[in-house]
Formats: sequence, C-alpha cells, structure tokens
Amino acid sequence: MSSPQQARAQASAITSGKTAPEAEAAPTSRLRELFDGPRLSPGQRRIAQYLIEHITEAAFLSITELADRVGVSQPSVTRFAAAVGFSGYPALRETLQSIALRALAGGPGEENRANELQAAVDAEIESLENLRRDFADPDRVIHVGRELSRSSPLTVLGLRISVSLAEYFGYAARRIHPDVRLVTRGGSVAYDALLQAREAGGTWVLAFAMPRHSQETLQAIRVARGAGLKVALVTDLALGPLADEADVAFATGTGSRLVFDSYAAPGVLAAALLQAMTDADPERTQARLEKYEQLSEQHQFFLKD
Repeated sequence: MSSPQQARAQASAITSGKTAPEAEAAPTSRLRELFDGPRLSPGQRRIAQYLIEHITEAAFLSITELADRVGVSQPSVTRFAAAVGFSGYPALRETLQSIALRALAGGPGEENRANELQAAVDAEIESLENLRRDFADPDRVIHVGRELSRSSPLTVLGLRISVSLAEYFGYAARRIHPDVRLVTRGGSVAYDALLQAREAGGTWVLAFAMPRHSQETLQAIRVARGAGLKVALVTDLALGPLADEADVAFATGTGSRLVFDSYAAPGVLAAALLQAMTDADPERTQARLEKYEQLSEQHQFFLKD
C-alpha cells in the first residue's frame, strides 16, 4: 500500500496536470489501493465502501456528516483514518478531495458498483493462485494430514468467525475418522474439551483462526500445547502470536474486499488436509465411507437425483 504522503503527492500531480502513468487509474481503483493494505474491521469497511461509492460527495463532508451518512460514530471515522495510515480525518479528507477533484475533472470512467463484487472475486482468485504455488511442494500438507489421521481423538478448534470452517472440516472428517471432537466455544468449555481429548489419547488439534483473531483462540492453543497436544493452525498470517504458538502453521489469504471476509483459499486448504487424511489410511477411509453410504441409503438421508 502506498503511504498517505505518496497518495497526496500523486493526487497533487494529477490536479496540477503533471500526470504520472500510474496516476491514470480510476478514482475507485485508487481508493481501493488506499484501503486494501490494512486489516480493517467490518465497521471500518463500511466507511471504506461508502467513500468508494460516493467519493465526489463524501470527500467534502465533515467528520460529523460522514459519520451520519455511514451510520457510525465520529470516533469510528477517526479510527478509520488512523487505520489507513493518516494522522486524522483532516489528513484523510485532503487526499480524498484530491481524488474526488480528479473524478470531477473528467478522469477515467468510474467502475460501477457491481465491479466491487468482481474485485472481491479477483482478490479471492489471487489468494487461490498463491495457494496453488504453495501446493507445488505438498509435503507439509501430506505430513500433517497423516498426523491428524493418527490422532484419536482428533480435536478441531474454531471460535467466533472461524466456527464455519471448523464445522465444515469436522463434518467431513467424521466420515473418515472414528473420533472427531469439535470445539466451537471458548473459555473454560474449550479448555475442558482440550484436556479431555489429551487424556483420551489425542495427540493433535487442528485450529482455524481467521480475522479478527481472538484472545480466546490464542489462549485455547496455549492450553492445548500445555496439555501436550500438538497444534496445526490454519490462518491468514504466517507471523504473529497465533502462528508462534502453533507447531505447524498454514497461512493463506482471506478475501477482505467486502464488509465481511470470505474464505475461498482457507476452504480449499481445509479440503486438502482432508484429502491427506484419506490418503494416510486408505483402507479405513474406504470402509468408513462405504458404511456411511449404506446408512445414508437405509435412512434416506438425501434426496434422490
């Protein structure tokens, strides 16, 4: 992400007629570039979306007016300005006004709102491309899949926003593993489950930690490690306190273009670990899948095609 100073310099060059090649980007693209770098909260993303969609008007609003339009507090706008690298709202508004003047002067045509969704898809594609490159050497995935397969019970941890990924993995893992324990509540409930899993003979925990990373997840991982469990972590950052605590960390990008994150790449990574588990014990996998198919047919779990 370019710094606020660079953004202001580019905007100044545009309005003065000294146009650099990279400054020819549409205002919407320049705003995305400004807002894409930092990790924004859902509330802050609402502010960013409003500015992108109404730049020619929003750039000239006071902090009170902008807060009212977006439906947030004035301190939220101030925190947003700081989050994207400015000293405060006045400094942010200065850059926004330069970008807005470029749009009003008849610069490159604005992308329509639908392209916000296309941009979100493009970001996910980029994350998947990065994951594809990571899979060029699948040894770590194969190794961890083998270890997860051997751990009985196998504990799957996912708290807050990460619950959905943990539930997906746990649902599928139960088809191929005899004892999968899903932990989706934090605090002492998680601690009890982790300690019991270790006492029952478990050796590994697979933890999902998507933004925003919670203190509960960090504490649960520490409890697991303290009990003697090894932790494989699926997250979005290769560095940081969560990755530092894990025995193995798989970092892959999340989609952050929309108000709430999307998880195409983490979902594929979870499926790859499941595949590695099936390959680690093919006989058990086949036997369990066949038994499940028999049960599903007997009890008519699914609609007929």
